[in-house]
Amino acid sequence: MPVSESELALAHQFVDLDQQHDAATLGMWVFLVTEIMFFGGLFAGYAVYRSIYPAAFGQGSRLCDVTLGSLNTAVLISSSLTMALAVRAAQLGRRARLIAFLAATVLLGSLFLGIKFLEYSHKFHEHLVPGAAFEYSGPNSQQVQLFLCFYFGMTGLHAVHMVIGVGVLLVMIVLAWRGYITPLRYNPVEVAGLYWHFVDIVWIFLFPLLYLVDLHR
Repeated sequence: MPVSESELALAHQFVDLDQQHDAATLGMWVFLVTEIMFFGGLFAGYAVYRSIYPAAFGQGSRLCDVTLGSLNTAVLISSSLTMALAVRAAQLGRRARLIAFLAATVLLGSLFLGIKFLEYSHKFHEHLVPGAAFEYSGPNSQQVQLFLCFYFGMTGLHAVHMVIGVGVLLVMIVLAWRGYITPLRYNPVEVAGLYWHFVDIVWIFLFPLLYLVDLHR
């Protein structure tokens, strides 16, 4: 007896496709909750020290490149759009569009990482990386260095998540190319999209906290 497409899409441990979809989505949301708690600890630490050293954190924020930060924000918002369009294409079974939108999301994510690398390189050349080589001639040097510890820690951790996201989307492109992603089996793309949107949302919080502390530049 020939096997139907729905039977091919259904893993043996699930009763039906709806249960399989709900289980995968719930699993990703549980994972994202742990990520929220992880980033939440960093945000809490940042909030405490910013309340203690508001002037120094304002000085440190002025060392961040608002232009590059704004550009990266626009890039990530655009990538959220292409990711949403990729999920919709997967639901409709439009493989060419799915691959195109996934590739666009990967390119935008890579552009974000490239801009962030450029910004990091500026900090290295200006000796603004916390550590033995740190140099800052203004007041509150130690507290400014503390701000930059948060800057590199939070944006660096975010960048790691971006790299992971790009890797996941590359896998989705391969699966779509091989015909694995279908209207009955689009859940991998949808779950990857949830992760991508989460990473984008984290940046939406990081940008004002790090780049817009003191707008009087």
